[in-house]
Amino acid sequence: MKTPKLVKKLFPRRLWGGPTDGKKLYLTFDDGPIPEVTPWVLEELKEYNAKATFFCIGDNIAKHPEIYKKVISEGHSVGNHTFNHLNGWKTSVEKYLQNTEECRQVMERHSIQKISSEEKGMKNEFFRPPYGRIKSRQAQALEKLGYKIVMWDIISMDYDSNLSAEKCYRRVAYYAKSGSIIVFHDSLKAEKNLRYALPKILKHFSREGYSFNKLK
Repeated sequence: MKTPKLVKKLFPRRLWGGPTDGKKLYLTFDDGPIPEVTPWVLEELKEYNAKATFFCIGDNIAKHPEIYKKVISEGHSVGNHTFNHLNGWKTSVEKYLQNTEECRQVMERHSIQKISSEEKGMKNEFFRPPYGRIKSRQAQALEKLGYKIVMWDIISMDYDSNLSAEKCYRRVAYYAKSGSIIVFHDSLKAEKNLRYALPKILKHFSREGYSFNKLK
């Protein structure tokens, strides 16, 4: 599904796409890390020298820190996806911020990158709201804390059991263009469609001369 231009205009401070110089795509993976899927994703990316951005659930990081560290050590970017995959529309601002902070702390605890206190104050941290659902007050509060809210240009719908794996692939292949931020999920729910679509996407766009880049 491609995000309508009107929606992007309504929320211009949020990141909907990456740099468009050259033929570049920005793969993102939500809901990991988990041992059943994330290591496989990393191997697929490595085969095409592709870099991506992983929006991680804090609880999954706490359960599988070694996989989280592997994501970082292989040169990918990571972002905050709350500790418990909260739906912002159904959550108070206070609870949402607390849950995001809990995720940030576990990310920092298991990071292999040492960042000075000065750098922390200057660094924009990536955040993606689960389900894409976030209240304006939540978004404003997170932005004040230094988060860059990352949305997407194309969502693969790989988690939809009613969508065939082929349609999942074709959806991305048809709509993606230079600068597109594309959403996949390294989750059990999305595994069937992901294992079919991701290799085909990597192969198709590599042949077309695209590179796959992490968000910076």
